[in-house]
Amino acid sequence: MRLMHTMLRVGNLERAIGFYTQVLGMQLLRKHDYPEHKFTLAFVGYGAEAETAVIELTWNWDKDSYDMGNAFGHIAIGVDDVYAACDRIKARGGKVIREAGPMQGGTTVIAFIEDPDGYKIELLEGRKQG
Repeated sequence: MRLMHTMLRVGNLERAIGFYTQVLGMQLLRKHDYPEHKFTLAFVGYGAEAETAVIELTWNWDKDSYDMGNAFGHIAIGVDDVYAACDRIKARGGKVIREAGPMQGGTTVIAFIEDPDGYKIELLEGRKQG
């Protein structure tokens, strides 16, 4: 068994794809419209779906926003340097909601950013794989 993807419902697919590709540097791996059911799926990630977990962006054509709820926590992305990653993300128009620094009660350097739909993304220093 392996983790394949995490699905997020988004209110504006092009805006979401732009954030994940232009701000976070992921690749658009595939995109498919389902006109008979009025939705589109787009998969983004840092590598091929056969090799790594990716994010599935689901856009329901008749919905432009969702209630966030309180069960979902965040997506985590490993980076070499959280401070530099935050600078790059801000320069590309991304929103940092918790500046880089040691986590509470620990030494791991983290930061939190938010995607255009309000999903939280944690950046973890020194946890980059591959």
